[in-house]
Amino acid sequence: MQPVHEVSGPAIPFGRKNIDTDIIIPAHWLKTISREGLGRGAFEALRADPDNIFDQEAYKGAPILIAGDNFGCGSSREHAAWALLDMGIKAVIAPSFSDIFSGNAFKNGILTVVLPQEQVDRLLEVAQTDPLTIDLEAQTVTSPFQDRFSFEIDPFRKHCLLNGLDEVGLTLARDAAIADYESQQAVDMPWFAKGTALAAA
Repeated sequence: MQPVHEVSGPAIPFGRKNIDTDIIIPAHWLKTISREGLGRGAFEALRADPDNIFDQEAYKGAPILIAGDNFGCGSSREHAAWALLDMGIKAVIAPSFSDIFSGNAFKNGILTVVLPQEQVDRLLEVAQTDPLTIDLEAQTVTSPFQDRFSFEIDPFRKHCLLNGLDEVGLTLARDAAIADYESQQAVDMPWFAKGTALAAA
């Protein structure tokens, strides 16, 4: 997982409420176990409209999505986070998120920023013409017009995102402690270590 310190650039001023995971990535895209290529199916039903906001030249490759209340509701499909990543989305700003989507986003390195509706409305306005910057260390969202909005984030999630630590990375970060434990276990329970070696053989 890539570390997330700052996300800066164009923001897609989407703003719709109650966008569920089936809208983010339709069910017929779930047959794959690969994360690659899912961006083509992201928001497929909405992108059928040639005037949709996602395919407008100004927002192609935008790293930030501004959404409405209850973003990511519906099923627990992790493909929704994969599809956003494949689109280039690194952060989503909304008044609220589904808990499951928020968890999936975090595990895949997407920063979810919760702000009050009035602040989201202001950012939707700014994003139509200008870029935004999200500073995770400072926990702020800023615009070129001196807008500065603070957000809260769980300290553990902040630590993991700043350091690019997913579940595998967190385990590997403790490899010395794990090795020490296994060495001591071989001393305290030699029969267990012998059984493990035989099973490996």
